[in-house]
Formats: sequence, C-alpha cells, structure tokens
Amino acid sequence: MDVDQMRVFGRRLAGVSWRVARHEWTLAALAALLLAVVLTWPTLRDPASTIPQDTGDPTLQAWQVAWGGHALLTNPLQVWHSNTFYPEPYTYAYSDTLLGYAPFGMIGDGPVAAVIRYNLLYMLTHALALFGAYALARQVGAGRAGAAVAGVSFAYAPWKLAQAGHLHVLSIGGIALALAMLARGHGWSLRHGHRPDRVRPGWVVAGWAVAAWQVTLGFGIGLPFAYVLGLLCLGAVVTYGVVWLRRRTRPVVPRRLLLADLAGGVGFAGVTLAMAAPYFEVVARNPSGRRTVAQIEMFSPPWRGFVTAPPESWLWGERHEAARATLGFPGEMTLLPGVVLLSLAVAGLFFSAWRLRHRLMLAGAALVSVALAAGTTFGGDGDPGYVTLVEHVPGWDGVRTPGRLVLWTTLLLGLLAAGALTVREPVREAAPGAEPAGDQPPGPDAERGAGPAGDQPPGPDAERGAGPAGDQPPGPDAERGSEPAVPALRPAGAPVPVEASAPAETAPGTRPALRSAAWPGSAVEQEAPRQPAPKRNGGQWRLTRLALLVPLLLVGVEGINRTPHVPAPEQPAVLRGLTGPALVLPSDGIRELHVMLWSTDGFPKVVNGLASFTPQSQERIRAVSMTFPDATSVAYLRQVGVRTVVLLPGWAAGTPWADVAARPVDGLGISREIVGEDVIYRL
Repeated sequence: MDVDQMRVFGRRLAGVSWRVARHEWTLAALAALLLAVVLTWPTLRDPASTIPQDTGDPTLQAWQVAWGGHALLTNPLQVWHSNTFYPEPYTYAYSDTLLGYAPFGMIGDGPVAAVIRYNLLYMLTHALALFGAYALARQVGAGRAGAAVAGVSFAYAPWKLAQAGHLHVLSIGGIALALAMLARGHGWSLRHGHRPDRVRPGWVVAGWAVAAWQVTLGFGIGLPFAYVLGLLCLGAVVTYGVVWLRRRTRPVVPRRLLLADLAGGVGFAGVTLAMAAPYFEVVARNPSGRRTVAQIEMFSPPWRGFVTAPPESWLWGERHEAARATLGFPGEMTLLPGVVLLSLAVAGLFFSAWRLRHRLMLAGAALVSVALAAGTTFGGDGDPGYVTLVEHVPGWDGVRTPGRLVLWTTLLLGLLAAGALTVREPVREAAPGAEPAGDQPPGPDAERGAGPAGDQPPGPDAERGAGPAGDQPPGPDAERGSEPAVPALRPAGAPVPVEASAPAETAPGTRPALRSAAWPGSAVEQEAPRQPAPKRNGGQWRLTRLALLVPLLLVGVEGINRTPHVPAPEQPAVLRGLTGPALVLPSDGIRELHVMLWSTDGFPKVVNGLASFTPQSQERIRAVSMTFPDATSVAYLRQVGVRTVVLLPGWAAGTPWADVAARPVDGLGISREIVGEDVIYRL
C-alpha cells in the first residue's frame, strides 16, 4: 500500500469513525451511561466498600454473579449445584440466579471484586433500561424527545427506587431492547404498521437472543416476559389468518424471516426450559418453596399503592410518608410510575402521533397490567386476575410479588407519553425558485420533538453507518401509510389534511432518489418534477424543541434518589482461605447472606445460605449445632461431611451460639484455634 492509498484509507476510516461517533445510537448509549452514573450516585464513588440500599439481598446477588462466573469457568455442568446450602443440590436455583451476568463474574475474585462487580452492574442496569426503552419508542415511531421521556421514565420510575436492593428486578432493559429489535426485524411500528420492505431477519434473531438472555436473569421478571412474547406470537398468527381470510389469498412471508423466527423462537424456548428445569427440581425436593395464595396476598398492593412513592424518592418520599404508613409491606407496595408520566400518558390518549386504536390498545394493556400487579386486591380476591394465573398457568405459582408487574405499566405509559410528545414540525412555504432547506424535505417522519429535518425514527437500515438524514435515499416502499406533515398536534379523530409532494425527476424505470416517506402517487406522478421543499419556521421550531425538554427534565427529577449506600460487610480474617465443607456460626438471618458473599474467596462448600424457604438438611444441622461442641453435634456434623466449624463471637450475642467459645472441647477429638476474635474448629 503506497502513501496515497494509505491517505485514502485513513480519510475513509476517519469518516466512518466520525459517522459512528455521532450516530444516534452511539449518542443515546453514551447519554444513558452518563445519566446512570449521575442518577445512581453515589454508587460509583466508593464501589469497593459500599453497596446500595442495605447488606441483605445485594450481598446475595453479588455472590450469585460471582458463582455464575466461577462455575462456568471451572465446571459448567455443576453450575446449579452451588457451594452454599451444603449438602443440598440445585441450590443456585433457590432464588433468581442472575446467570446472564456470569461473564462479569469471570473477572476478579473474592468479596471485594464481587462488591465492585455488583455496583457496576447496578449502574449498568439503569443505563440499559433507558437505552432499551428509548430504542423501542424510536422504533415504533416516536421522536427523540418522546423516546427520551419513555426511556428515562422506564429506567428511573419512582417505584424502582424501592427495589434498589433487588438487582434482578432492576434488570429490565433487555425486555424493551428485545421488543425493539423484534419490531425492527419484522418491519413494524405503531405509526406505519407492517412494512415488508423493512423486514430484517438479522434483527429478529438478535431480538430473540436478547429475550433469551433476559430470561437467564431470573423468572420473577422473565416469566411474565415469556408469556408476553407468547401472546404477541399468537396475535401475529391470528392477524395472519384474518388477512388471509379477507384477501382470500395467503400472505407471503419471506423465507428468511420465517427461518429467523423459527430459529429464534426455538432457541428462546430451549433456554427458558433449560432455566426452568432446576426450579421444578427444587420445588419437587422442597414443597415449601411453592408460593401460596396467602403469601401472594401479603405482597399484593392496595390501589393507593400505585400512586404512592417509596421513601428513597427525593421528590415524593417525605410527601408520601403518611400514605406509606397505611401499607402492609411498603417495599413491594409503593408502585408510583411517576406523576409526570401519568399526566403525559393521559394527554397521549387525546393528542398523539399514534392512531386512536393504538392508543386504546396501549391504555387497555396498561390497565390489564395494573389489574395483575394488584394481585389479590383486584376484584377482592384476584380471581379472575393474578390468582387465576397462579392456579392455572405453569410457573406463576413461583412468583409471589405481583406488584413488580408495574414495570409493564411503566413501559406502556411511556409509549403513550412518547406519542403525546411526538409533535409534527411547523413549516412555511419556500419562496418560488428557492432551494430545498436540506437534503430531504421534512416528511411525516421528521423529528417531532427535536433535531433537524430528516431526524426521523430510525428504520431497519439506520445502523448501516449512515450519517445525517439525506445521506441515503429511502427504499422503494419506505414509510407507506404514514401521514403528511401538519403544523401541530391534532386531537383524536380530527381529519388530517393531505399534501402530495412530488419526488425528484428520475429516469424511466428508476425510483426517485428522494421522496416523501408516504408516497401515494402513481408512477406518472412520481416522475413529475419535484416541488421545492417547505422551509421551517425556525424560531417557532426552536421554541417547540425547548418546550419538549421540560417534561423530560421533570421525569428526570422524579427519578432522583435518596437511596442509602451502606458499608459492605468486611470479610473476617478467619474465613480467608477457608476449606470446606464448613459451617459458620451463628447460622441464622441476614448473616447467612454475608457468609455467602465471603465464600466467593475460593468458593468453599458451606452449610450457610438464606432463601425464601429453609431446606430440611439445613434445619437439622442448625438444630444440632446449637449444642456444639459436644459429642452428639460433632458426630452428626462428621456424618454429613462438615469438617470445619467457624464461630464469629461478635455476631453470636443473643443467639443460641452465644457461649460456644466457652464450651470445652476435651475428649471430642477436635482442634480449636483462635484467629483474632474468632474461633475455628477442625473436626
């Protein structure tokens, strides 16, 4: 390669890099990351020694991510048989596993690395939720401002602040991103319906892959998502049949699209069943692990819970204190999606870019999600409703917290709000003979919330490295069925004026290089000379753009948190390099979760562990250990395989193990060693 060729290559590489750097998706991803750092602060201020919310579930989940990575690196076939709850099998399935985060668990080792890893994931889950909802709103036809509101509200809704200690509940970005990819791959949007020329099988496969990954994060969120995908597939089949009957001819489905859906659907089903199998085994071995209607009733929110914010909300926390006092379990019953979001969604029912039937569908689906999230509160007993699903639909008896379904309410309200904020650009006629204002006249897809002409919701070809609007002509069937530009919002049912704009003059047999996104004209009309594009009313448009920032800022303010960040439990020196099987005393309560975190140092087998139920083997070992050390307890521990017992006297006060350190060990055939303030017994 000579010097000139190198220069040409360098210029091309720089051009491609610049286009990628300023591409909408690159900027959206960077904005999502930056906002996640800000709105989850101070998570990253001291990620090695503090943890959000409390030292309960976050320490469990830090262990889960670490174990997933360790198991896949060392012995993938034993991933479900973790080092905790010894000697029980399938213990990794005692709660939502976060297995999809296992690649993060492959980096670093020990408790400190586990805490850092958890804090990074805590921040990244918020970023992914924002990016996924933004992508979904853009795909269905929203402008940037509307999509941004949908993304921020989905990632930082007030109800999510109560779930700051539940990483598996916060990990919902894959849901919105998978739906966006699937819609994009099928060439479908709310504004334009199905456009066969926009079908992209590759996006379909990617969407199914992301959906499968979402399920690997846990069934508490993944199970409803799987059923939603099933309902969407059923709806597509029914729509196909209706079209077939109406047209009396079978609609053609591209072969590659059909293969992509079959491969993706089968892969998704395979991953789901593979994830479900261990849980069925756990329930078979531990019937107490099955959720009951009484447990569901305990977590079912009253209707006022949907307009009540958690104490972690900076804006609403103190103002809703009295309302929270009336809730039985505030952590699962403060389900406010956001006051601003609710207001925008209501406005979106009357003034919106979406067709009336689509608004009604979104509103109806949101109401259904609220009814299900109410659990046993709906109708007095939840039947019909959530209890019906628990009693008749496979897997639902494993989900005891119906209120978390409010995530679907939030997503649907976000799409309604995005429609309300997707406003059409005001225009004025150009002077005779004037040149067009830009590369492409502002058609119905012109940005309705921000940006220059041609800044339209991205189509399937948007990620091919294209630069600004006008760099690439639209396909021959682009944007059929869309509506022409009008000066402002229109109420539901109002007539839409139609303006035909002619494309550029083209040679016979060729398509116009540039044309309106909705081109209803005949072939003769399409070959007519193009009329000058209308120019924007710049001042009015700038004011509109600035005005659309207000709801975005208000939604962001509702997401400001007061989440406490507490010191992560420090690993005692006696547990460093511990060899198992081991029992750490005292063995009860939240301390079990700390022992699980500390066991990431080498992953020795330990009896300790905490779940929503207690295995019988753990109950027996705990009961016997209350008299430790004596002949009976030592013999039983040896029988079940325990070889080491560690006593943490600083935690034993007020427990049955408070005086273990003072008990004699003479004649028991065991050794005792004091390490700092702690004691280790070797059997």
